[in-house]
Amino acid sequence: MNRQKILITAVFLLLTVATAGLIAHAGSHQKLGQPGVLTKSLPGTRNLQVVLPEHVPGYAAQVSTQADIVVVSLPDDTSFGRCLYTARDGFQSLANVVLMGTDRSSIHKPQVCLTAQGWKIEDAATRVEIIHMQKPYPYQLPVMTLKATQQIESGGQTKTVSGVYVYWYVDGGKFTAENAQLMWWMARDILLTGVLDRFSYIAYFAECEPGQEAATFDRIKNLITATVPEFQLVPKPGGITTTGR
Repeated sequence: MNRQKILITAVFLLLTVATAGLIAHAGSHQKLGQPGVLTKSLPGTRNLQVVLPEHVPGYAAQVSTQADIVVVSLPDDTSFGRCLYTARDGFQSLANVVLMGTDRSSIHKPQVCLTAQGWKIEDAATRVEIIHMQKPYPYQLPVMTLKATQQIESGGQTKTVSGVYVYWYVDGGKFTAENAQLMWWMARDILLTGVLDRFSYIAYFAECEPGQEAATFDRIKNLITATVPEFQLVPKPGGITTTGR
């Protein structure tokens, strides 16, 4: 590991510890901020359901519940949204949203989940991309893109499958593709205002054949431009939205 990577890792760890310490210090005096995604109540629980669009031109949508292994591994007041979109030509992408409650640990880096599922992430291909959104008005949405591979058994043979994973974070007034930026905002806001930013982690994932990653990202990007304006509540027309990379 070179000096730059060591420095980046140290800064990230420092931000993580600082955020956790500030949130713990705020204790019962903290107020929970507004989410940046569309939700509805789940009767009989304190949780919410993130409402993902079910009517998207050119796609069939299948809403489903979150996998049990994910639910039990996150805090009890974590809320979810999950939908599989299938295009007429067979292309599929899973949209997944994790909305935190009062426990910041609901929001985590996706590398943990992907590697736990057997995916090997290509670190050199991980980067921020900008998606040009047109609704509710033109703006630039920064997203983090990961490329990963996995070995699977098919027909008695081992084959390589690729995957493209796109994610970002959003709360009631700001969004970013960078985990370090999210940690800084949370530490700053809990210290200055006593408000715990209620972030969501939004992700889209699609499998593909090796070599088709760029084309797959383009398909995911088009799906994002079609679906995100239906459930992401920021930026707001006439409002102030903070972005970070």
